[in-house]
Amino acid sequence: MDYVLPLTELIEQFRRFPGVGAKSAQRMAFQLLSWDKSDIHKFSDIVLRAGKDIHYCPDCFNFSTGGSLCAICTNEKRDKKTICVVSSARDLAALERTLEYKGLFHVLHGLISPMDGIGPDNLKISQLVQRLAKYSDVQEIILALSPSTEGEATTLYLTRLLKPFVSKITRLAFGLSVGSDIEQTDELTLARALEGRKDC
Repeated sequence: MDYVLPLTELIEQFRRFPGVGAKSAQRMAFQLLSWDKSDIHKFSDIVLRAGKDIHYCPDCFNFSTGGSLCAICTNEKRDKKTICVVSSARDLAALERTLEYKGLFHVLHGLISPMDGIGPDNLKISQLVQRLAKYSDVQEIILALSPSTEGEATTLYLTRLLKPFVSKITRLAFGLSVGSDIEQTDELTLARALEGRKDC
């Protein structure tokens, strides 16, 4: 169906979200347009402010504000001897919800995927190496990457790369089903996977 141009453009923007098809994008656009103008302006201001104010933490590359360290990196109660490597901030949030892990994180912002043209240089891997060289007290790296083809390739690459820097490299136990995303996994399964991690 043909819509007026601004509505068509709005629907196309919603379609950019993962898992959102044409019908879902259309519903979201219609819902947004049913709001009061003041609520639409408020929503727009929040999106613009988030885009302007949210940056990556200079240490772990989680989301932060003002170019400063994130709340996890500045938390003195966190175990500084352990770094959990995840592919996205969504995976970090999923692991935090388990309340099981008390160490630090490092967000790669993707996985190695030659088919998609994503190599190690496209991820935050060199920054992880620099971090390990800078903080010599790190004793364990936990590779909390999805058990997909890309996740396995990234795990293998990181295991070889990081062995000179730490005495212990572990990965999540295979309580996670193959092909699943950490973000979509329930807290109990993630907690058991953390508890049952093993050496690479």
